[in-house]
Amino acid sequence: MATAPRLAPRFDSVLHYATNPTLGALHHFVNTFSKAVAEVARRDRVMAKLIERNAPFRLPRPDTPHFAALAESILYQQLAGAAAAAIHRRFVALFDGDLSPDAVLALSARKLRAAGLSWSKVAAIRDLAAKVVDGTVPLHRIGRLRDEDIVTSLSVVRGIGPWTAEMFLIFQLRRLDVWPVGDYGVRKGYALAYGLKRLPTPKELQALGERFRPYRTVAAWYCWRAVSEQRKQRK
Repeated sequence: MATAPRLAPRFDSVLHYATNPTLGALHHFVNTFSKAVAEVARRDRVMAKLIERNAPFRLPRPDTPHFAALAESILYQQLAGAAAAAIHRRFVALFDGDLSPDAVLALSARKLRAAGLSWSKVAAIRDLAAKVVDGTVPLHRIGRLRDEDIVTSLSVVRGIGPWTAEMFLIFQLRRLDVWPVGDYGVRKGYALAYGLKRLPTPKELQALGERFRPYRTVAAWYCWRAVSEQRKQRK
């Protein structure tokens, strides 16, 4: 992805599917993605040219449970990739393959801190675990909820805001109508693609994305690609 922040290391590989998806699932998503991309291209000439210049739209099939993905997203916030990866490895090692809400709550805050987590992230991880256990965040059925309800549900967790919830929708649940207007990469990519002199504000971008419903994730993905194009040109 072209944005500086990220949910997890695997989310950098949005140009590829996760390893060995089932053939049926692969065909389903390829057909769905192709239809979405074709519709976005039909509606907008600029987006059509951006799509033509770049790799096909893909969202990898997630290989991490929802709780682990959200915990990872919290750990990676405001940290450089290498430092975050090292802390995440130590964090995961604490649970010996059983990273679950109950396991997190059973571990002392000091042990989490000893793995390299800041006190604020210890509090956030424990808050996530507690809210999953008490049902405030219904991860067991979250895939059946509407996008806006998922954002609302996740945003009550300490350390999880709208952006993290939107990235969860895109990369964990593979939802196709997410328009993360607060994401710097989407704002910058839109400005680059359309030759704007300044970045659109989130409010302006919200209105600009309406024409891409119900496939705004596709438009966002190609905005990220526009930023990638600029970086390649500068090398």
